[in-house]
Amino acid sequence: MSTDATRSGGTAPMRAFLEGGHALAEGAIQAGCRFYCGYPMTPSTEVLEYMARRMPQVGGVCINVEAEIEGINMVWGATGGGVRSMIASTTNGMSLMQESMSEMVLGRVPAVIVNMGRGQGDYFQCTRGGGHGSHRMIVLAPGSAQEAVDTAYRAFHLAEKWRHPVLIYGDFMLSHTSETVTFAPPPDTLAALPAKTWVTDGARGRKPRLLTSLGMRLEGESGSGPAEIGPGGHSGTDTTRPMRDAVARHREIAAVETRVETAWLDDAELVVTAFGILGRFARYAAKLAREEGMKVGYVRPYTLVPFPYDTYAEIGARGIPVAVFENNAGQMVQDVRLGVEGRAPVHFIGEISMDGSGFGVGPKIDALHVLEKLREVHPRRGAA
Repeated sequence: MSTDATRSGGTAPMRAFLEGGHALAEGAIQAGCRFYCGYPMTPSTEVLEYMARRMPQVGGVCINVEAEIEGINMVWGATGGGVRSMIASTTNGMSLMQESMSEMVLGRVPAVIVNMGRGQGDYFQCTRGGGHGSHRMIVLAPGSAQEAVDTAYRAFHLAEKWRHPVLIYGDFMLSHTSETVTFAPPPDTLAALPAKTWVTDGARGRKPRLLTSLGMRLEGESGSGPAEIGPGGHSGTDTTRPMRDAVARHREIAAVETRVETAWLDDAELVVTAFGILGRFARYAAKLAREEGMKVGYVRPYTLVPFPYDTYAEIGARGIPVAVFENNAGQMVQDVRLGVEGRAPVHFIGEISMDGSGFGVGPKIDALHVLEKLREVHPRRGAA
């Protein structure tokens, strides 16, 4: 298979050698995405470029929008019409979309949003958001090109399963790391999905539907089904209910959708943790540490929301120190500390490591650098 799947004349590849951004885009297409828009901004530009070539081959639509605010609202509209839709942006562009993203959570708009960040400085933005109201996205952080493919399938499945927007958080390194990937829906994405009774596809003999964050529905109607407009265009419904519903839904999602990768925890004297593609550096550093006689375990959260707090709580209960490696000034480390609950030391061993253009491929992104940091904080080696 060519490194560019689009050269195959439009045939969907089963296996290809692609960089992560292209792999994610092809995964989204094969998952059924038929509307994509984006504003060119590296490293999300690669997703837009791929979609511009590939979408016409599958009967889809790709739009190079004039601004991210325009794009996120186009995605809202296309999703509301029942089309699987996606938008990708980078750091600054994500800031512009926060208002609509907040409203999409409350309005239950099951779109997929991709943040191909430059480093890992958008963790707070992705997991807390700069928006408003009681909203949290489902946030998935793939650590390889293959996992980016699987995440594209999973994101659309989770979005429609929970009727909730899903954010995929990658970075410059993931976008530009080329690997051989296979396209096949992960087993957990094959379950039947609820009927799209919320789609705004025309009244056709029924009351009109309104996909809104205000939670308007007929007076006396209960549950969380599709909002319908009553006489006069409103219903007198409590408009704070969508916030309460979102909080309850967050708890349900956390109970069944939390995912985390772990290794070597049984005998660990120190645990190293990282998210996204930096997890590969952390895991290799842990392997090297074990070859030196240091019993180092490894944890990589795949879901950043919901965050695997229970995993860190178990580590904390055993009093095992945790070293947190991130390409930022220290963001996920706060969630790790919440999980550990003060029962074990938590060391931040990351830092901002960018190149001269501001992309996350600086000199500290190196397994040997991580290994040296592990030597410093290991309870036996550090004390020596």
